[in-house]
Amino acid sequence: MDQLKNPSIFIGVQGDGIISFGSGQPDLPPPENVFKILPNFRQFKYGLIQGQPNLRKALAKQYECCSSEDNFVITNGASEAIDLIFRVIGKPGDKLLLHKPYYYSYPTLIEKAGLKVVCTETVKGKIDFDDFDKKVRGCRAVLINSPSNPTGRIQEINTLKKIEKLCSDLDITIISDEVYKDLIYERRNYDLKGPHVVTINSFSKTFCMCGLRVGYLWSNDKEIVQKVIDLKTLSSMNTNILAQEMAYEATKTPRSYVDKQVKIWQERRDAIYEGLLKLGLELWKPEGAFYILPKVKNPRKMVWDLYKKHKVITYLGDWFGAPGSIRLSYALDIDKIEEGLKRIGKYLKEK
Repeated sequence: MDQLKNPSIFIGVQGDGIISFGSGQPDLPPPENVFKILPNFRQFKYGLIQGQPNLRKALAKQYECCSSEDNFVITNGASEAIDLIFRVIGKPGDKLLLHKPYYYSYPTLIEKAGLKVVCTETVKGKIDFDDFDKKVRGCRAVLINSPSNPTGRIQEINTLKKIEKLCSDLDITIISDEVYKDLIYERRNYDLKGPHVVTINSFSKTFCMCGLRVGYLWSNDKEIVQKVIDLKTLSSMNTNILAQEMAYEATKTPRSYVDKQVKIWQERRDAIYEGLLKLGLELWKPEGAFYILPKVKNPRKMVWDLYKKHKVITYLGDWFGAPGSIRLSYALDIDKIEEGLKRIGKYLKEK
């Protein structure tokens, strides 16, 4: 069990009868139209650091409060966008506020950028605004992730509006990680707005294009955007231009494609949620994304034994700032979800 330091032990593990509730990688197909350029694509020279103009223009049309395609930077997945923004947002020692539970890479990347992590509590995965109000003062920036990985919970619109106003009044930057914004079951996404809001998104989840590594960030704060471009120039340079062209084709995909995907995710959500409840586990009902975070006894032993004895991969809640729990991704078909639940049930009976 000493190997359970982070998810790297499980990432990419498959085959040999393994049921993986681990990595959040959609198993659904990308839109068919993204493949149409492949036979004839021949542009393999360096691209613009900021990203290809056609893709940025297409993205700018999707955000009502965005003034220009020049406000966008195309990145190597949302992960690079997150890393870059942490590294340019402040100076060493500045504080950045997270809501718990959080995506496992946030604290490490924040600390590597020389910033200090401050955490605000949530109630059943929802931000406690009173606690947020107390903790945010003195912070350089805050990070909002809704829908959330690892909880699948969405933040209430009234809370988000209060956060907008408070951060605007205090001149605090909001970083909004919205990679699951199209995968919400209850309502459409609420786009955070303000003079210093940085929005991060990706083609990985909505369009099932994880391996192509196309993400982006945008902000109406041109100074932040330019700092990101300057740093990216010295690190990864341009994002893969073939992948960007495929992402551009994905922007032409009708909303009906996304609606069909969401219906499938919701059916899977219902199956795993009801299944875990029947096993006697305590959990919050996901409202978006494709993650669920049940509370369990002795989670470290459970994660290890499920893997070694039952060939089931789950993630340790400690990695997400959620001790006493395990995280499951339901990005797999219903048959595998049901088989995985049977194995988890067997483990619980053996205890």
